[in-house]
Amino acid sequence: MEARIRAAALTNFFEVSRDLGLDPQPLLRQVGLRRAELDDPDKWIPAAACVALLEAAATTTGCETFGLRMAESRRLSSFGPLSLLISLQPTVRAALLTTIQYRDLINESVALLLEDVGQTAIIRQEVIANTPCRQATELAIGVVFRLCRGGLGTHWRPVSVNFAHQAPADTQVHWRIFGCPLAFGSELNGMVCRSADLDAPNPHADLAMARYAQRFVDLLPRLRGRNVSHDVRCAITLMLPMGRANSESVAEALALSVRTMQSRLDEAGESFSGILNEVRCELASRFVENTDYSMLHVAQLLGYTSASAFSRWFSTQFGMPPIERRAQRSVPTPRGI
Repeated sequence: MEARIRAAALTNFFEVSRDLGLDPQPLLRQVGLRRAELDDPDKWIPAAACVALLEAAATTTGCETFGLRMAESRRLSSFGPLSLLISLQPTVRAALLTTIQYRDLINESVALLLEDVGQTAIIRQEVIANTPCRQATELAIGVVFRLCRGGLGTHWRPVSVNFAHQAPADTQVHWRIFGCPLAFGSELNGMVCRSADLDAPNPHADLAMARYAQRFVDLLPRLRGRNVSHDVRCAITLMLPMGRANSESVAEALALSVRTMQSRLDEAGESFSGILNEVRCELASRFVENTDYSMLHVAQLLGYTSASAFSRWFSTQFGMPPIERRAQRSVPTPRGI
């Protein structure tokens, strides 16, 4: 089932296009979108078309930071009816968990996971797409950064902002927006923060009003019923590099029993192992082409205990060993700044 996204996600697309001297109309036609669709923030449009539009805009303008520039001026109001509920939460952590809970009211194509490791909190994000999605990824990370800063103040900085893709030729826009260490060619897309920051009280919190806002949000019609196959794919994408992409952990993350999850996947003509293998193939292409990673590290990120076991699986899936694929398609990846 095709993932969709609210047109509000492209709210300032035309503004950034104008600033860069881009006529967006030909690109809209190219990806099958109409200006009228984007003018209605509550209109649901294909996520794949949005991803393609941002990539085409970046290519046409020669601006590698097109998506990030859109995030720079993004406001909480772009979350639509969910904005009030998010803004009234007692902490940024609660705001992030609310965003995760109601993700299907905003964007079906972005997977989001919050995990704590000691005194550090990791916000993992992935755009679930079968095509290059650098711009959509940077837009998504920038939007969550803006959400956090909205609750913590303009002085706040994460410990680092991480991107799985390579660094652009010029990182000035990244530095201007994030103002913290940047890690390109990382094994995750997202941010590393201090847990204590996310738990700082929100001076604008109002629990009584938040309850009313939640009642309203719960009455909103969903675009469609819960798509378990898509939810499982999102969870596996986020959890596989963490070594937790097993049926028990994924079912727990989706608040389902293993039996219920498997039953619903059966009804959809899918299987957990099939989705796991598809996601593993998608991530394998990314990790193998990153020359900063040893093959053993790539194997571990994909759930294998040895490089040889991973190499056998890779050869079966791609028709060549991973070292040959790397030699054909990879270029050196700049390390974190």
